[in-house]
Amino acid sequence: MIDLHRWQTGPALVISLGIVSSAIVPFTLPLPATATSPPDTLAQLFPQPGTSRQVTIPAGTRIPVRYDEAKKIVVLPTETNPLTLTVARNVRNTYGTLLIPAGSQVKGELRPADGGSQFHAQELLLPDGTNLPIDATSDVVTKTQEVRKGGSTQILTGTAIGAGAAAILFGLTGRRRLNVGKVLAGAGLGALGGWLLGKQTVDVVVIDPNSDLTLTLNSDLVLR
Repeated sequence: MIDLHRWQTGPALVISLGIVSSAIVPFTLPLPATATSPPDTLAQLFPQPGTSRQVTIPAGTRIPVRYDEAKKIVVLPTETNPLTLTVARNVRNTYGTLLIPAGSQVKGELRPADGGSQFHAQELLLPDGTNLPIDATSDVVTKTQEVRKGGSTQILTGTAIGAGAAAILFGLTGRRRLNVGKVLAGAGLGALGGWLLGKQTVDVVVIDPNSDLTLTLNSDLVLR
């Protein structure tokens, strides 16, 4: 005699798991410091031994970062400077799986954008040495401060300053030295040519890297 109850158990279990999975893992928008990467098949929920699992962090995920070299960054709104940031907190999916460890490095550039400056991420270096391309940007920072010819340079104390801004401010303030923490690589005075001639003031972009440069993925980031 065929045991119908036993015959139905296997398929029923598979169907039941599928229904529960779809019920408890709805599509959700990524949250700050959280990457949403829900498995959508039983194979992803229970991968076979010896198989690799590819994880995708979706576009729109926000990645918190910090800058360890200085508390502020000051640049001209017209200059581009390379910059390396650090992932400030672990990035996990909704299951708690660690995707991007805190301390990972993000390499990219500060670029002019809409009258301000914006960080464009290009490479993600994980602590284990894995190097991945990344397409992410910060919001555009438009907070500026005016520096007058012969005026105070207190705004620059202990900051990281773009090479272009440093070259301009050397000439504008008449100071041989500026009390800055770090000068970022980039365009120097020679590349700026006669931009300073006749100017009495200059507006610089003032960035708080620990709050202004949080990254948003523009495209999916695939972790292998």
